[in-house]
Amino acid sequence: MNTAPARTAPAHNGHGHSHANTIPRPALALAGALVALSLTLTGLVRVGVLDREAVPAVERARTGVTAGEVRHLTFSDRADGAVVVTDVDTGHTLGVLIGENDGGGFVRGVMRGMARERKMHGIGAAAPFELTRWSNGSLTLRDPATGRAIELGSFGATNRAAFARFLATGPHA
Repeated sequence: MNTAPARTAPAHNGHGHSHANTIPRPALALAGALVALSLTLTGLVRVGVLDREAVPAVERARTGVTAGEVRHLTFSDRADGAVVVTDVDTGHTLGVLIGENDGGGFVRGVMRGMARERKMHGIGAAAPFELTRWSNGSLTLRDPATGRAIELGSFGATNRAAFARFLATGPHA
């Protein structure tokens, strides 16, 4: 014997579904304004009213920012998967990155991209990279062999610190 209570379908004026508008008008107006603003800004960039992008090297030169510290580094893989970071000028090993918790994952990812760029240009791994802390505190990893530069501050403080520790003055100087 079935003891479950009988279920009845909700009433929708006989149509089986609701036609109620669930998105408030102010939200739709804001979404439309955002689309219009995006299209306007894109158009202003296209016709040259707004600059396309701010190139960090150009901005540093324009504002007189100078290199505070530069280190020439190599990053080499060990058989156990660790990455060895060496200062080319002194020959000292600055770090051995074994896992993800020591910032090795971010360093590996950045260096994988740099190695791919070198491979596309037919350049080997021997040439060192330049890690520069600028007088304004920003940090750049540059590959002189390809000209590619990565602004490390754009990846957040933790990832920036993964590279900053290889400078003589430490991560927060």
